[in-house]
Amino acid sequence: MARFIPPMTMESFFRKSEGTWFTQRTVHHFDCTADESGESNLVITVLESQDDRVQQVCAQRGLSAERATGASFAWQSTLSDAAPSEKYAAVLVDVPSDDTGRSGRLFRDHGYVEDIPVISRYRFADDGVLTISTDYENSQGQERCWFVHDNFRVRVSTVRMMGGVNLMTYCSEFRCVSEETLAEMVEKNQALALG
Repeated sequence: MARFIPPMTMESFFRKSEGTWFTQRTVHHFDCTADESGESNLVITVLESQDDRVQQVCAQRGLSAERATGASFAWQSTLSDAAPSEKYAAVLVDVPSDDTGRSGRLFRDHGYVEDIPVISRYRFADDGVLTISTDYENSQGQERCWFVHDNFRVRVSTVRMMGGVNLMTYCSEFRCVSEETLAEMVEKNQALALG
């Protein structure tokens, strides 16, 4: 069996993440607010440089969109057949720091913690763990994400307010696959078990 190779650039991370993910989320608030743990779908779409959403983020930030890569992240209820709402979506545009692509900045049309345009810093560790750090007006967010294999990934995050850590989140994410892909996976695993 081939060894799993994690993505090591943001573009490859976006491409490996494309699709719909079933997310199980555990949230721990340190200030005893309502529990936000639960389940949702995360829909990720890779956006090429000519996409209007990438062009708009680049224009707002004075960036060249010529070689920009972006992605749309949208959340929806696991029980909903409706398209994800724009209210629960974000567009990210990648600007690598150097030719390796292992670190850089992400320009978002609006942030997760505070609903304002934000710039995040990211880096990939040698083991493929992606760390994204974001400074908001009133808080700091840090998220780590890594693939266990092609169809399962993990995200952990913290939000730090002026008085210290306010929130910690753990998410397990399983790729939602089509019936055809699922049948192919079962066939492949059966062949491995017999071989």
